[in-house]
Amino acid sequence: MIELTDIKPLTDFLRNSKAHIAGLRRSGKPEVLTVNGEAAVVVQDAESYQALLNLVTQAEDDRRLANALEALRNGEEGIPLGEARNKLRERFTAG
Repeated sequence: MIELTDIKPLTDFLRNSKAHIAGLRRSGKPEVLTVNGEAAVVVQDAESYQALLNLVTQAEDDRRLANALEALRNGEEGIPLGEARNKLRERFTAG
C-alpha cells in the first residue's frame, strides 16, 4: 500500500536522488513521483521489484494450475506427458 508520505515530486527526486535511492533500499517501499501534482511514475529498489515479479509469476502459475485442474475435473483432456515434459524443459532450461 502506498502512503501519502511515499508521494514525492519528481523535481525533489531529481535534486536528491541519492537520498531517495537510499530510502528506497532501506524501506523496500515504492515511491510515487508526481509531475505537476499528478502521479507520473512509481520507483522502487531492484530487490523489492524482483520480489514483486516473483509474486506475479507465482500467482500466474497458480492460476494456470487451478485452470488445468478444473479442466481435468470437467472431463477435458490434458496434453500428453511427453509434450508437457518438453514444454517444461524449454521453460526451465532455456537461457
